[in-house]
Amino acid sequence: MFDQDSPDDAKIAELAKALAHPARLRILRLLLATPGCIGGDIVGAVGLAQSTVSEHLRILKSAGIITGEIAGPRVCYALSPGVLADLAAFIETLVLPSGERCCTPTAKARHGTV
Repeated sequence: MFDQDSPDDAKIAELAKALAHPARLRILRLLLATPGCIGGDIVGAVGLAQSTVSEHLRILKSAGIITGEIAGPRVCYALSPGVLADLAAFIETLVLPSGERCCTPTAKARHGTV
């Protein structure tokens, strides 16, 4: 059944928006490969300016996708476990069961010449 209003929609949209940049995806892959990565290491690995990486980290942290804890003079970043589960579950609902086909308009119908 089609549910027009889901209470999780805003949360899912916020997570998707936070992931919507290639540099942020690189940061997440780096954190996955090296848990507890230190901020300075992220800058070198991502290959962007410190200020740019800091902004991407801020966006990911604001969405709750990563955590950042002060460890002496540095900040230690890590993935937040389970935060992306709602987004992953939503994406799984977008996959058609095998054998079913979605109605796609013909080229003429897409351009308004039916």
